[in-house]
Amino acid sequence: MDVFGVLSLIGGLALFLYGMNVMGDGLVKLSGSKLEKILAKLTGTRLMAVLLGTLVTGIIQSSSATTVMVVGFVNSGIMKLNQAVGVIMGANIGTTVTSWILSLTGIESENVFVKLLKPSSFSPILAMIGIIMVMVNKEGTRKKTAGQILLGFAVLMFGMDTMSSAVSPLRDDPTFTGMLTTFSNPVLGMAAGAILTAIIQSSSASVGILQALCLTGAVSYGTAIPIIMGQNIGTCVTALISSIGTSKNAKRAAFIHLYFNLIGTILFMIVFYSINHFVHFQILTSKASAAGVAVIHSMFNIGCCIVMFPFANGLVKLSELTIRDKKHQVEKPQEPAVLAALDERFLDNPGFAVQLCKNAANEMAELCKQSILLALQVVSRFDASKTDQVIALEQKVDHYQDVLGSYMVKLAGRDLNKDDSHLLTEMLHSISDFERISDHAINLTEAAGKMHDKGMTLTDQGQRELDSLSTAVRDVIRLTTTVFQTNDVKKAADVEPLEQVIDGLVHEMMQRHIVRLRKGICSMEAGLILEDIVNDCERVSDHCSNIAVTEIEVPADVLDMHEYLGTKVRNVDPHFIAEYNRLKDIYILP
Repeated sequence: MDVFGVLSLIGGLALFLYGMNVMGDGLVKLSGSKLEKILAKLTGTRLMAVLLGTLVTGIIQSSSATTVMVVGFVNSGIMKLNQAVGVIMGANIGTTVTSWILSLTGIESENVFVKLLKPSSFSPILAMIGIIMVMVNKEGTRKKTAGQILLGFAVLMFGMDTMSSAVSPLRDDPTFTGMLTTFSNPVLGMAAGAILTAIIQSSSASVGILQALCLTGAVSYGTAIPIIMGQNIGTCVTALISSIGTSKNAKRAAFIHLYFNLIGTILFMIVFYSINHFVHFQILTSKASAAGVAVIHSMFNIGCCIVMFPFANGLVKLSELTIRDKKHQVEKPQEPAVLAALDERFLDNPGFAVQLCKNAANEMAELCKQSILLALQVVSRFDASKTDQVIALEQKVDHYQDVLGSYMVKLAGRDLNKDDSHLLTEMLHSISDFERISDHAINLTEAAGKMHDKGMTLTDQGQRELDSLSTAVRDVIRLTTTVFQTNDVKKAADVEPLEQVIDGLVHEMMQRHIVRLRKGICSMEAGLILEDIVNDCERVSDHCSNIAVTEIEVPADVLDMHEYLGTKVRNVDPHFIAEYNRLKDIYILP
């Protein structure tokens, strides 16, 4: 092979790896969060976990990606080790799908219909369809992502053909054939396969490279089999690297992946070559084909799963012996499950990461609602224990905002589809409003505490008016929380009319309060505290309005609250006018 042949080989390998990366990323993006949600929730039985691991890996074309997801699931507490074992086993089976697709390059026939099955025949068509879909569709749409998948597949296959063409002259090169003979040594061949796969961190890619070499006709099954075995060990490197800095159980999940492949490979090598010592399998001297490599790859991984399945608990115990719990370990304060789930490994699967953020944001909204409802109870009737609960809830909400906000900022830089991008934008805007609402809950309890400590009370009329305002505020926070948690745009349109009614109630209350002050019915000090309470209630409804407008405007790719509230709604929107008039008759000051 001359220098130009080497350059062709390097270029073909680069295109092959790039195409596989583009196709894999597109498949993950197109699936959104569906596959990961299925993995996280539907792994109740080990057999189901194996099937799901096979399905997910077959779709996203990467056992490494699936295993890294599993490490993240275990690290965040979404998945237990017993569930992880089944998914890891299934991932090894699912990764064989790629080798079957790549084996199509070895089809040889003069039949027109058979020729059409060759990637070199249909890849150009897929590339043309893919580039058209990419060029005519907007960024983030499913059609554009599908086009990227087709382009990635076409590039992958073109790289495979380029590699095959570049190495074809090696079939007559004695140096090359001599090197391959060296790899027919089981230990050396296995080491070569493991090292290659560890370097490129993809067993599918290393199998594809082996299949390209097989097309030269110079690779025997005696050489191919040990390399395939080594590839299964090398693919464990990705998960082991991913487990650095994780919890003990996450590290154990990575070691389960290693032990599963290592034990399965060693058992196969011992049994196969022990029998070969007496029987002398003729297939070992036969020329390997791309399809033959796919068959061996599949048979080994399926067989390994069948053999190791009854001993899954043993793999868990072995991983626990490897990663031991420290004695007298000081337990750290437990993070809420929805926040613990925000593992940085999921940033590579942004659709699923967005859903994890949504789960955490929904819980944050619920905590915020509870804080306001409790604070209004304290305002109505002072209770020190409820005040403490409001303080605790506000601290939780602050923590949620810190953790969730930091995670979403990192996620915002990832490649998201349009729906996920909208959802992330809504959450980024809304969590600050929820945090401010919880601050107002603290203000309300502080105001109520001042009145209680100083032995002050409102007039009977003032208290009745405050109770009416509190009812409206309770309703608006409940409605807003539901709107945010369900992303219900239709219900979101009901928040602003209620917010305007609350503004009207506040204005009327202050006018009545001034009259009472002039008549000497109410004290100045109590009046100042009442003003603080009323203002906090009004600010709560304002933040609710912000959240609702965000839910309405972001999906339409606009976010101009002033324009929406000033022009589109209050002046011309029939729904707003009708709803405002209806609510104004319901929430009336006594």
